Amino acid sequence: MTLAGIAGRTAIVTGAASGIGAATARRLATEGARVVCVDRDEEGLAAVVAELPGEGVAVTADVSREEDVERYMRVTHERFGTAELVFLNAGVGGPFASIFDVTTEQFDEIIAIDLRSVFLGLRAALRRLRDQGSPGAIVATSSLAGLRANELLVPYVAAKHGVIGLVKTAALSGGPLGIRVNAICPGIIETGLMQPFREAIGNDEERLAEFRALVPVKRFGAAEEVAGLVAYLLSDDASYVNGVAVPIDGGTTAGSASAVGRPR
Repeated sequence: MTLAGIAGRTAIVTGAASGIGAATARRLATEGARVVCVDRDEEGLAAVVAELPGEGVAVTADVSREEDVERYMRVTHERFGTAELVFLNAGVGGPFASIFDVTTEQFDEIIAIDLRSVFLGLRAALRRLRDQGSPGAIVATSSLAGLRANELLVPYVAAKHGVIGLVKTAALSGGPLGIRVNAICPGIIETGLMQPFREAIGNDEERLAEFRALVPVKRFGAAEEVAGLVAYLLSDDASYVNGVAVPIDGGTTAGSASAVGRPR
């Protein structure tokens, strides 16, 4: 089923060179959007744009830099006019270390890429939509780590909790202007960001199986499944959804499965 309000509009997707960003760029293009793909991976970005079914543009940028955020907004405006749909997805996972061992440099790097970039993107998109009197929708990527902590993901947890706070605040400012702002909270998704996790457990397939078993649906998610949620939140079908953080985690946040009373 085609989603309402995406065809003919312009979308910006950051972190579009791979994983959830690439899958979302493809989904939005399939729905009929013009897509501006932003990433610092120039080669990966070009490959994604080349395969889009519709019109797409690649902008190489470091989304943690204010001047780069203003540049991808400017390129979008010059090429297509206002971007009514924005997916602020770029991010990295960060080090696996407790708060006793995380360095200041590591903390600052993750906060810049995973949180500062969302602030810059939200501010730039809201300003442009406000100034042009255009309604729109914005989605930012938080994480399961934005809803609960992990002692070995200190800066990542801090950043992803911060994303949800930014989204809720922006939703209050954007709502009266017809601009909805929401967050998604993916659980473990099979993307390149899983590689540090795999390495941290020694690429042990048995341990990976144990982690899968902790998810109520007994598997990890796919980037395309997350892209479907993002496309919905950006569409007019979600016109009354604003200021929320939506988990997409196979039921992980619902609680722990129990063998007691389970049908045999």
